[in-house]
Amino acid sequence: MSFEVPTVDVSPYVTGDGDRAAVARDWDAACREVGFVQVVGHGVPDAVIDGLTTALDDFFALPPEVKRAYRTPPEINRGYSPPRSEALSLSLGVDAADGNDYFEAFNVGAARSTYGRDDLPADHYAENPWPVEVPGFDARVWAYFTEARRVARTLTTVAADALGLPEGFFDAYLDHSVDVLRMNDYALPPGTVTGEPTGMGAHTDYGIVTVLWADRVPGLQVLGGDGAWHDVQPAEGALLVNLGDLTGRWTNDRWLSTLHRVKPPVVDGTVRRRRSAAFFCDGDIDAVIETLPQCVDAEHPDRYLPVTVEEHLTAKLAGSRAGVRNPNTGRETDRVLASRG
Repeated sequence: MSFEVPTVDVSPYVTGDGDRAAVARDWDAACREVGFVQVVGHGVPDAVIDGLTTALDDFFALPPEVKRAYRTPPEINRGYSPPRSEALSLSLGVDAADGNDYFEAFNVGAARSTYGRDDLPADHYAENPWPVEVPGFDARVWAYFTEARRVARTLTTVAADALGLPEGFFDAYLDHSVDVLRMNDYALPPGTVTGEPTGMGAHTDYGIVTVLWADRVPGLQVLGGDGAWHDVQPAEGALLVNLGDLTGRWTNDRWLSTLHRVKPPVVDGTVRRRRSAAFFCDGDIDAVIETLPQCVDAEHPDRYLPVTVEEHLTAKLAGSRAGVRNPNTGRETDRVLASRG
C-alpha cells in the first residue's frame, strides 16, 4: 500500500488570486485521508526562515549549563527542555518504548502581554524567558512565530470553507489562542547511541493545527491507515501541516489527528542531526469544543463529549512534560501499541 502526503497550494487564500473552492476541496481530501499536508504558497519569506534557523543553531550550541538555566516547571510550556526530560507517548497514556525522548527543545508562546490581558491563566500564557546569551534571538524567533501564526489562521479559513462552515467560524476560538512555537534539536554525542533510540515518541498533536518547518532530513514518521510507519520529509519550499486532537473532536474524526513520531537514522553510533520548529495553534483556553452537527449521523455517532481547551491541554501536557500518564485516551493508544507489535 503506497503512502503519500498530499500537496496543497494555499496561495489563493494568501494573495486573493485563484480558485479558493478548489483549494478547500483538496484540503478536505487531504485531511480525510492522511491528516498531514505539504503546504506550499504559504508566503513565509525565506529570510524569516533563515532567521529562525540561525537563532535555533545559536541557542542549541550554548553549553548545557547555560541552556538549563532556561528550564521552566512542567506546567509552564516555555523555555528549555533538556534531552530525556519528556516522553511524548505518555500524552497518549503509553509508556515510552525505550526511555524518555532524546530531543532537546526551546518553547516560546503567546503570553498575557501578547494579548494585553492580565486575566488569562499564567501557566498557559506565561511570559517568554528569552536567552540573553544569544543576541537577537527574540527578534528572529518572534518574526517566524508571527508568520507561522498567520499561516495557521489562514488554514482555519481554508478549513471553514472545506467543512461548509460560515466564514470566520474559527475566529471565535482564536481571540486569545494558546499559540506555542517549539524549536527542536535532535542530536546526541558520537558513540553514545545504541539500538534505535526514540527522538520523539509516538503522539498526536493536541490542538487545532500544527505548522512545521523541518530540515529535509529523515526522521519524521507517520502512522498510516495500514498500521505501518511511513517516512515523511517536507517538500522543497513546503511547510508540513497536520491536524490536532481538537480538530479531530470537532469533525468527529472525519478529519484525522494523525499519529507521528521521530526516529532519526543512526550511523556508526551517531545520530544525523535534525532540526524542526513546530507552531501549535491550540485555541482559546476557555473555549468549549463540541462535535460539529454536520459531522454526526446514523453511521457516524458522536464520539466525543464537550471539552474545554484548558482541560484537554492540561491532561496532554501533564503526560508529556510531567510524566503523568494521560487517562483520557482511546483508539489512538491502541494503534500505538499495535504498531509496536
